[in-house]
Amino acid sequence: MDNPLPPAEELVLIDRELIQLDARRHFLLSRRAWLLAAQAPHAWGAPARPKASAQATEASAPSAQNVLLVLGAVLLAVAALAFTLVSWGSLGITGRSAVLAVVTAAALGAPVALLRRGLRSTAEAVAAVGLLLTVLDAYALYAVGMPEVDGTAYAAGATAVLAAGWAAYGWVPAARALRAPLPAALLTAQLPLPLAALAGGATGPELGWALLATGALDAGLALLRPGRWSSWAGAAGSVAGGAALLTGLADSVAAESAGGALGPSALLAAVAALAVVVAWRSARMPVAFAVTGALAAVAALGGLAAPELRPPWGAVGYLVVALPLLGALRVSALPEPVRRGLALAGAGVAVLEAVTALAWVARVLMGRLRALEEVWSVTTPATAAGNGPGLAPLVALLLTAGAAWWLVRVLPGRREPGVAAVALGWAALFTAPVVLDPAPGAVFAAQLAVTLAAGALALRSTEVAVAGDGSPAGAGSTGAGSTGAGRGPAGIAAGVCALAGAGNVSVAALDGRLATFGVLGLLGAACAAGAAYRAAPAWARAGAAALAVGYAALLVVALGALLERPVAWWAPPLLVVPAAVAALGPRLGPVRVPAEAAAAAAGLLAVALATGDAPVLALVLALAGVVCAAAAVRPERRSAAGWPAGALLLAATWVRLAASEVTVPEAYTLPVTAAALAVGFLRRRRDPLAGSWAAYGPGLAATLLPSTLAVWGDPHWLRPLLLGTAALGVTLAGARGRLRAPLLLGGATLAAVALHELTPYVVQVVDALPRWLPPALAGVLLLVVGATYEKRLRDARRLREAIGRLR
Repeated sequence: MDNPLPPAEELVLIDRELIQLDARRHFLLSRRAWLLAAQAPHAWGAPARPKASAQATEASAPSAQNVLLVLGAVLLAVAALAFTLVSWGSLGITGRSAVLAVVTAAALGAPVALLRRGLRSTAEAVAAVGLLLTVLDAYALYAVGMPEVDGTAYAAGATAVLAAGWAAYGWVPAARALRAPLPAALLTAQLPLPLAALAGGATGPELGWALLATGALDAGLALLRPGRWSSWAGAAGSVAGGAALLTGLADSVAAESAGGALGPSALLAAVAALAVVVAWRSARMPVAFAVTGALAAVAALGGLAAPELRPPWGAVGYLVVALPLLGALRVSALPEPVRRGLALAGAGVAVLEAVTALAWVARVLMGRLRALEEVWSVTTPATAAGNGPGLAPLVALLLTAGAAWWLVRVLPGRREPGVAAVALGWAALFTAPVVLDPAPGAVFAAQLAVTLAAGALALRSTEVAVAGDGSPAGAGSTGAGSTGAGRGPAGIAAGVCALAGAGNVSVAALDGRLATFGVLGLLGAACAAGAAYRAAPAWARAGAAALAVGYAALLVVALGALLERPVAWWAPPLLVVPAAVAALGPRLGPVRVPAEAAAAAAGLLAVALATGDAPVLALVLALAGVVCAAAAVRPERRSAAGWPAGALLLAATWVRLAASEVTVPEAYTLPVTAAALAVGFLRRRRDPLAGSWAAYGPGLAATLLPSTLAVWGDPHWLRPLLLGTAALGVTLAGARGRLRAPLLLGGATLAAVALHELTPYVVQVVDALPRWLPPALAGVLLLVVGATYEKRLRDARRLREAIGRLR
């Protein structure tokens, strides 16, 4: 550290010593590699590798020689930079210029010589160091020689000079094989114009224009000079253009007047023009560029009107500008990717606005559920008036629905436009009466008309879809097969809309008595007519039939409420609906199953309504059992309705006995059991294939089940003795006759009686045992069962098979 030599001379000596050391090391490494290859295989324990050519070795991954050369180049650059910074003040202008020229020439000239020798990887590394050195030299020049110059302005000029110099260096024939200079020049060229704009105090629009100009230059380079670096230019231009687009959008949204939005709109229009030109001329992602340009154009035109409109209507302004872009599908002069991109941009804006409007529609319709808080109170608050913000979403829905309907004709093979047209049109027309707030009767009339129209459209559209396949077309079938196929999903959408509308208007009608009966009656009649329409598809008729039965049940319930009867007494009249469906069963045709399913739901509703009054519940259960028994008379419904009929009649008997506080149910159940067993015995004689459950199950259950329940509340010994004896006899009879129903019912009853008799002793034993013993015994049991799990499964399977072989 006490060396009296000047730093510059000492650096020169160090560099010379390093160069000599590198040369000696390179010689020794080469000699060592030759000696390793020349040795015999047994000397080193591995076969000798074939000697590769020098050019193949140098052209492959970086070797030790290349690493050394790169290290030397880096050291030279560091030394030159240190010399420049430290000794800058001791040299005159001539010395400074000479040092810069020598260092730059050495750093950028070395790769040329390396390329000639075939050291391409080393040349790339040295070239990168040389490019970095030029940046450091530019900074050193500013820091030492021009500190009074504005930093941003100097950076703009320096980046421009560096980009031009690197581009020229990369295009020199001797250095054209290098990969780093041209991309580095291209990336650096993105900075001069934005930096110059910032140096001049540019605001948002001016900076956006600088970014746009940079992107335009990149796009021109990519389009006019396609080659190895055109992808770099395209990526850089996309980034610059995207930054300009975001700048214009931010300024356009923040504008408070049309005059303030004029500048950002001009910038957005220029961005749109550039993007469309690139989409027209480029073969890479033309659709994406067309979409970007179209969205920029929508923002430019819509941004002029948005500041003058209230927020709900500003979005409508953008929509009005975006929808004409769909017309690009008809412009044959445009390339197909450009047409598709423009149409996608218009559709994207329309979808965004439609989703926002549909969310508003959902909130409006959900608000009508407040009528459920107090039925028939006529106090549900009215919705906002028509001049409020609700009109803007309605207009947006109508515009998007019209555009979707136009696309149905333009794109006959697509199904989405038809579905969107139906859903959006229904949402607008169904919500409009609520928003416009006319008289309540007019609201219900308009919404009922829209709902019925949607249902009719569902039937008609699906009919056309069926006819489009080549079968005989129904009324209204005019299109080809593709057009008809496109209307099928639209018909389904219409059906879903009709269902949603019917549910909403039905809930809203609960606010008044007259509205309830009028709406439920009209919708029920319409559903019945739809179920009877034979030209309709099966799924539509099935849904209409189920809804018709449901509305009939709701009308009966509403009638019970109108008569101010107790809730439990609403249930018996409600069973008229299942009875009517059971009576009309054979005449219902293909809608029989959904109608019967809805009737079953109505029967369950009747049982639920009657649960608060035991005598009424017994009556309802008995009536429901009679209805099921009447339906079971038909052979095709015997298995489906026979079991429910028996279960309902038994349940009705038990509930009636419980309601009458009968303590000896056997006096009522034994006659029923005797008659039922006699009928079952006669049926088994006539039909030997009849099962024991159908023949003896209802009769045995009529006595065994209520008696078993009575045993648990009887403190005396006579009932358990008699019931246990009877159950034992039934079990033995079932085992002897190999009958499943007596065996299982008798065995279950016998087990229940035995458990009842053992319960007091079990309780005494459990009380006498330590508290830790029951958990321990349970744990041991679980361990035993787990250890013999497979055997237990095999035994259970055998038992199931044995029971299955019984009749």
